[in-house]
Amino acid sequence: MEKHYALSDREFEKQFAQCDLDPSLFSHTAHLRLAWIHIKRYGLGQAEKNITDQLKRYVAFIGQKDKYNATLTIAAVKMVYHFMCKSTSKTFRDFILEYPKLKSDFKELVACHYTMDIFNSEVAKRRYLEPDILPF
Repeated sequence: MEKHYALSDREFEKQFAQCDLDPSLFSHTAHLRLAWIHIKRYGLGQAEKNITDQLKRYVAFIGQKDKYNATLTIAAVKMVYHFMCKSTSKTFRDFILEYPKLKSDFKELVACHYTMDIFNSEVAKRRYLEPDILPF
């Protein structure tokens, strides 16, 4: 089980925003959960801004600035939003069970939108690139 589930949504959001979250808890699934929480609370546009700002601060704080990827961050939020619009789930745990591809086949989902490798592109890391295959 993902260790971040030991924290309530509020605790998880707060610890991340304050750079108090143990880096070992911030997995890919935790990143998706953060997107889910912010979209639920603040809407898509504000969620994109919040997560972008907070993630930049967080990776700088833990000394992993090179891990930040602007395109991947926004793309992940947009993908979570896409599936949230179809979902009937009330909790993130139920949501990720309803749409497990977000967790298990994330790279495949990204490949439906981009021909380029946004995971390793220096340009994609610095600024958000719109999809060149399928818009979000």
